[in-house]
Order: sequence, then structure tokens, then C-alpha cells
Amino acid sequence: MSIEKRIDYIEIPVTDPAKARDFLAALYGWTFEEWGADYVSFNDGRLDGGLRRSEESAPATGVLLVFYSENLERDVERVKELGATISQDIFDFPGGKRFHCVDPVGTEFATWSTN
Repeated sequence: MSIEKRIDYIEIPVTDPAKARDFLAALYGWTFEEWGADYVSFNDGRLDGGLRRSEESAPATGVLLVFYSENLERDVERVKELGATISQDIFDFPGGKRFHCVDPVGTEFATWSTN
């Protein structure tokens, strides 16, 4: 597949870039580069993106980032330990299971698994 027309970068509006960075680093082990107090870029090992300071976090009705996990139960406990709240407990859907959480700066995301 051509690199053209693929998602190349994801930018997430957050109210506190440092707090969002710390949460994502602890949960996923992403690498980050600081670009001042208002912007942090990241790499998850495959995709690049950024956390930009905004007056409001991405709305829950906005784009939903979905991450893959080998162990949903472990990750539910992990996100709670890191200060997130579960907005939707683990549920079945065609192809697997997933849960939703809201991170410490108010951004909702989901984690899914085939297990």
C-alpha cells in the first residue's frame, strides 16, 4: 500500500500535555519529545502523533482512538491505577471485546482484544 492516503500523524487536544504524556508513557511505554510547555510529540513504535495544549480535551463524541491489548482485565486495572475512569466496562462486540476509559485529562479512548 502506498504511504499516501494513510493516517500519518494523530494530534490529540489535551488540557495538560505533561499529565497526558505521563499517563500514556506509564500505560503504553511510548517515547516522547518535548516542544515547549504546550506540545509533546510521541511515537508508539509505529505511528507518530502529538499532544497539544487546548482549553478543552477532545470531546467524548469526537474521534475515538482504539488501542489493542492482549489482556483487557490487566489494562482495566492499569488505567484505574493511573488515574483514568472506566466509562464503559468490558463488553463483547463482533470480533472481540473492549472497554472505554477517560484519561486524567478528560480524553476518552478504547482498548480492544480478540481474547
